[in-house]
Amino acid sequence: MIEELDKLIELQETDTNLRRLKKIIETAEARRAEIEQEFEQHAFSIREIQNRRDAINEKRAGHEREIAENKTYLERAERNLKHAQNQKEYETAMREIDALQRSVGQAETSIVELLEQSEAVEKELAERADEISSLDGRRATALSEFDTALEGDKKEFETETTHRAAAFATLPERLAAVYDRLAQRSRDGLAVAEVINGSCNACHISLRPQVQVEVRRGTDIMTCENCSRILFVRAVSSEAVA
Repeated sequence: MIEELDKLIELQETDTNLRRLKKIIETAEARRAEIEQEFEQHAFSIREIQNRRDAINEKRAGHEREIAENKTYLERAERNLKHAQNQKEYETAMREIDALQRSVGQAETSIVELLEQSEAVEKELAERADEISSLDGRRATALSEFDTALEGDKKEFETETTHRAAAFATLPERLAAVYDRLAQRSRDGLAVAEVINGSCNACHISLRPQVQVEVRRGTDIMTCENCSRILFVRAVSSEAVA
């Protein structure tokens, strides 16, 4: 394969990698936010359960206070009943006792229901105990790994940019201009396309047999008759043949 074509292939591979890295870097903020959002959703669902538990406990504590207060009033009403001086005082005390007893009974029933709800919530929290205890650590690890990988991508981008400039400088001026023109006009940035199964891998058009022969020979720079990209056939290694 002619030296210029080797340089063009190398340049194309470098540019393709640079495009990949550029996309990674440009979308880094959004992808990091997605990681945080994923863990926030887990945290939110856990907080929702914990809030339900706290609300149940608060209601139960309120009913317990209500029972304690009503029992105090009930003792007073029973004393009033015991010391009633007339029918009116007796009936008033009885009505008060009846109302307080009903209130205590309703509160006790509510507490039983809340205890059942509390058991269900505590069971749910117990089932997610490992998730709860490890959530912050897993979030920190995921973000740290992301940041480390991103830093590596940024360094690779800088290295590849330097390498690209050096590789481009070695091209003859005419080939450099052709490469730039082809790369800039294509969405995928491909100026050099591999021939696979007799077709241009960029536009997927089958090549004429004579063109395929010339591309395999590698003595001249051949272009796709459909998309004008520079064509090459990847050399088969001895290991692949074996």
